[in-house]
Amino acid sequence: MNHEPTVFDKIINREIPAEIVYEDEHCLAFKDINPQAPVHILVIPKKPIVSLAEIDEQDAPLMGHLLVVLSKIARQVGLESGYRTVLNTGPDGGQEVNHLHFHLLGKRSMKWPPG
Repeated sequence: MNHEPTVFDKIINREIPAEIVYEDEHCLAFKDINPQAPVHILVIPKKPIVSLAEIDEQDAPLMGHLLVVLSKIARQVGLESGYRTVLNTGPDGGQEVNHLHFHLLGKRSMKWPPG
């Protein structure tokens, strides 16, 4: 699938800087430049997937891996009292970058409903 390169593609390719906190062959995690909590880390697949709406069965192992990485990072950054993960999908879901990404937010009390 062809897609326009996003800011996340440029981070993956090291064309623009980011404060990377985790990387493996499947994904990259880095601090959000506009944090909404004291800890705000984005976890993205290296595979160019626009959103959750575009995944299929073949992406199941990758999606499971992203969840494992989120849990691992949460432990590494000391979020033992809890955290929130957010996956926005599409414009009405609040997605601003057309590359699937999880937000890991913590070190503050989260409210419900989120908005």
